[in-house]
Amino acid sequence: MPFIDELVARLPEPVRRLLMQHHELIKFGLVGGTTFVFDLAIFYLLTFTVLESKPVVARVISGTFATILSYVLNREWAFKNRGGRERHHEAMLFFVISGIGVILAAAPLWVANNVFDLRSNLTVTELVVIDFVLGFLIGNLLQMAFRFWALRKFAFPEELLRGGDAGSTDLHPSLEELTDEELGHA
Repeated sequence: MPFIDELVARLPEPVRRLLMQHHELIKFGLVGGTTFVFDLAIFYLLTFTVLESKPVVARVISGTFATILSYVLNREWAFKNRGGRERHHEAMLFFVISGIGVILAAAPLWVANNVFDLRSNLTVTELVVIDFVLGFLIGNLLQMAFRFWALRKFAFPEELLRGGDAGSTDLHPSLEELTDEELGHA
């Protein structure tokens, strides 16, 4: 991403070094923010049109599309120097873990709608707020905690890292290695 590379190159040296030491975390956060907006847009597009009475289905559909985008962005940008598994095996683990995450993200909405029958007596504005809080705040917190744990444990386990100790500059870059990595070309 030339724009980001140019932006990082213009930062003061101490800030640039700090960013480069945590570049995977920052990229993961940017991917997460991008897919959150994407997920939110699809969810509300569906709930205000064809799936108005089925917010759980809309949440699963939007989460599935966001997961596909997340894999592509994480694989090709945020974690391009990581892995260690065959690509198809890594993708399968990512999507299984993310699929469970999508279900966890939809669970608060399902409980509210199917156990407590929440949608029956609320205005549209109240439904929008409730759907956001349950599906995107609480649901995403559940999903993020699970995915962080599961991806580290199963999809990208420590013994299969390609960074730092395994020869890349991702985990513990030296001062010489940071020069190549500052622009994301390592």
